[in-house]
Amino acid sequence: MTKIEAVVFDFDGLILDTEMATYVAWQEEFVAHGGEPPSLEEYGVEIGTVNALDLLALLRERAIEAVDVDAMQARRKGRRDDLIALEIVRPGVEAWLDEADARGLRLAVASSSSPPWVEGHLERLGLRKRFAHIASRRSGVAPKPAPDTYLEACSAIRVAPRAALAVEDSPNGALAAKAAGLWCVVVPHAITESLDLSHADVRIDSLAMTTLGDVIAKLG
Repeated sequence: MTKIEAVVFDFDGLILDTEMATYVAWQEEFVAHGGEPPSLEEYGVEIGTVNALDLLALLRERAIEAVDVDAMQARRKGRRDDLIALEIVRPGVEAWLDEADARGLRLAVASSSSPPWVEGHLERLGLRKRFAHIASRRSGVAPKPAPDTYLEACSAIRVAPRAALAVEDSPNGALAAKAAGLWCVVVPHAITESLDLSHADVRIDSLAMTTLGDVIAKLG
């Protein structure tokens, strides 16, 4: 069996479904301005990374109504945050954290989002103390699909990438994990389930449908 010493979780869409709230908030702004919202296929390139799709430029291009950028962004972010506040930890996450602890595995997060975003939500969810390190996007650390966040996470918890399992939800995340040398299990959601997730070693529909041990066994 493959020897796994650590599990490195993505955050957005994996621990907490922030992705659908963000997508819905953008969709509503496109509709409010008379423009055609981006399809899931168009929007999918943005999941797991940042600025892969210039949504503001796309809105301006498609809008019939004039775009007051400051007002639009304030309204969009408010709507996004209201929707995220209704979300709870995704199914199976806490069970996997408990199993990782029981197995003596180290835990970290690798995210393309900013430190305040990831840390703030983890604190709100009561999960921050479960992770030994949070690697997130900041100056000098490139977002996924670059391997930077995964390499930082593995280095910080002193685990070789080949002895770590990444838990992801997106093509960009899976590409980053594999580029860094980790094993990768992907758990898609409504936005990513139809995207190309073939770079992952294992695909499952929900963390609640299987155990960490079962996934590790599949890697072997």
